[in-house]
Amino acid sequence: MTKTNFDLAVVGGGPGGYVAAIRAAQLGMSVALVERAELGGICLNWGCIPTKALLHSATVLRACREAAHYGVAGAGEARPDLAAMVARSRKVAGRLGQGVAHLMKKNGVTVFAASARLAGSGKLALDNGATLSARHIILATGARARELPALPVGERIWAYRQALAPAEIPASLLVVGAGAIGAEFASFYRAVGADVTLIDMTADILPQEDAEISQLARKAFEKQGIRVLTRCAVTASSHTATGVKVTLQHDGKPSDLEFDRVIVAAGIVGNVENLGLEQTRVKVEKTHIVTDGLCRTGEAGVYAIGDVAGAPWLAHKASHEAVVCVDAIAGLPAHPIDPLRIPACTYSYPQVASIGMTESRAREHAKQTGGEIRVGRFTFAGNGKAIAMGEDQGLVKTVFDATSGELLGAHIIHPEASELITGYGVAASLEATEEDLMHTVFAHPTLSETLHESVLSAFGRALHA
Repeated sequence: MTKTNFDLAVVGGGPGGYVAAIRAAQLGMSVALVERAELGGICLNWGCIPTKALLHSATVLRACREAAHYGVAGAGEARPDLAAMVARSRKVAGRLGQGVAHLMKKNGVTVFAASARLAGSGKLALDNGATLSARHIILATGARARELPALPVGERIWAYRQALAPAEIPASLLVVGAGAIGAEFASFYRAVGADVTLIDMTADILPQEDAEISQLARKAFEKQGIRVLTRCAVTASSHTATGVKVTLQHDGKPSDLEFDRVIVAAGIVGNVENLGLEQTRVKVEKTHIVTDGLCRTGEAGVYAIGDVAGAPWLAHKASHEAVVCVDAIAGLPAHPIDPLRIPACTYSYPQVASIGMTESRAREHAKQTGGEIRVGRFTFAGNGKAIAMGEDQGLVKTVFDATSGELLGAHIIHPEASELITGYGVAASLEATEEDLMHTVFAHPTLSETLHESVLSAFGRALHA
């Protein structure tokens, strides 16, 4: 007989939910995990992982095409095998999904393949007719792509699922939304040969990033042949015999353009429907569940983590929240996450990664507090490893409090940015000052030396600028 009474029940098996289940099991709790679709959630199956697999295929393709530059003959005519790329991407996602299932079994977590609703008094009603009881319930139901009335998803208008498994490379592609998801799809499809147009309603692409970094990313995209239109929105669309005709409102002027395919990447909304929240004290704002620093909702014994609990919508934020939440439930020391210490990464070409405040935000903060900031910059053109790799375009930018030496923000644009940003993340978590970073010995030759040089630059001590 299947167990129905648990210490903790987790609704949603994504990077927040399954990590919460593992952590709770480590602490000796009996745990149920309820997942209506695939273990690993959207991130593992239709988001973070398969997109990175496709983007890596694009990186290999790019390297083959440029092989002659590195003294390798015969690879310059490389061309994409889209079916093989997609098959590999799905295989990678499937392997990791199996890994999550193994972890659940290894840790003694009971998995229910179902949807769940809060049913009062620590109970969950499953759509298979079962009822679970739990002292604590964590909602980790994630989010889904925002729908745009002017662009109903269908055969030629894609959301992320369709964009991750195309049957063919579109001749022309419009990507609506130039945040991380849109930028990544634009990079991949441009690399495999599509004529790509990337648009956003804001003043620049990657609008959450530092303005200087966003502008550099835009220049890099345009150099690759991606057409970028900002302050631009789609107001209408219609299908034609060969594609999709869209009406764009660009800088206040309408125009009609036709594309083979359209990808909608205009943000996400939280999965808060059909959870039974209406009969609880759980508060929802703008499709996201309101929580405190320890992930508690307004309803005793009910918690929320990950995308459903609001920005930043990042898998690693969800996983870290899971541990914080479960540790707090267990009575262990738990510390709320500081959003300024959560790195953000965009895996476009080039990649963009950041942590903490942008320069403009830091200046505004300094203005309000009567302080000053120092800004350091170092380009990869001065880094030996980057030159040897043939990837010497990019920038590392650091922002410090001029008085205390606190690292307020760090921003990187480079093909390896996502691997470099964690250095600043560790520094921020340890509350390292500029002096600590200056005295750190960085191995040579490495890309990470640029992190050191940017810090030195902020205080007028750069050695290789």
